[in-house]
Amino acid sequence: MLEIRNLSKTYGNGVRALDDVSLSIPKGMFGLLGPNGAGKSTLMRTIATLQSADKGSIDFDGIDVLKNPRALRRQLGYLPQDFGVYPRMSARAMLNHLAVLKGISNARDRKRVVEGLLEQTNLAKVAGKSVASYSGGMRQRFGIAQALIGDPKLIIVDEPTAGLDPEERNRFHNLLSEIGENVVVILSTHIVEDVSDLCPQMAIMNQGQIKALGAPAELVSALGGKIWRKRVSKADLPAHRAQYHVISTRLTTGQVVIHVQHDGDPGNGFEAVNPTLEDVYFATISVGQRQAEAA
Repeated sequence: MLEIRNLSKTYGNGVRALDDVSLSIPKGMFGLLGPNGAGKSTLMRTIATLQSADKGSIDFDGIDVLKNPRALRRQLGYLPQDFGVYPRMSARAMLNHLAVLKGISNARDRKRVVEGLLEQTNLAKVAGKSVASYSGGMRQRFGIAQALIGDPKLIIVDEPTAGLDPEERNRFHNLLSEIGENVVVILSTHIVEDVSDLCPQMAIMNQGQIKALGAPAELVSALGGKIWRKRVSKADLPAHRAQYHVISTRLTTGQVVIHVQHDGDPGNGFEAVNPTLEDVYFATISVGQRQAEAA
């Protein structure tokens, strides 16, 4: 269990990236959903002991993470949003090097670990090629392989499927699902489908705060009967924004499909739709946007 309590972080430029964040994250896949700039990466980096917090606490299975970062690092696997590699090293050599850094000193044990991870991530046939030559999806699978060195109990993956094609994204989802059965895996992303497909528990983060928390199905159910759809012209969109709580817009065949949140039938040609996790996301994020505009 990962326990985060009242975590706050303000950067030197005055940006409050974390604002009293509290979360309890059990074993399994946990989705952290939010737009770019919401504070997700700051939270992930703080949990991963790569930066400090101004206040608050993080506890992982009895480890005080902020006071004893070394103990956490022994149990941590981390795939950041961007990670560098030595351009001329093969995947096998790179994993072997990282295994040494992780403390696997016995050559036979190290080979067993490296070859097992290459098989698990479906990279065994290209293990002799440099990671720098890999496609985006292959690089992400390599990123997971390096994160799994040392049998970590806490795994953090930050925006892992951004830019992947559908086939590679599905392959990556399957890999994450297998990993998430026995350890704590935090999936930080702005892609709603990643959380919907993988995570039994989730949180939505925006403006440095946790705005929603729970099981995806429960969050969707709470919007039942409150999401309405209508096609409007581009010219009519400003008037509808002024009159209704528009949570999302999508341009299609020359018109704009709008979703609004409203208790009861708003009339005026709207039709009821069954809410999705995407509606939950947009409804949650739009509250903060409206509050910012009002301020």
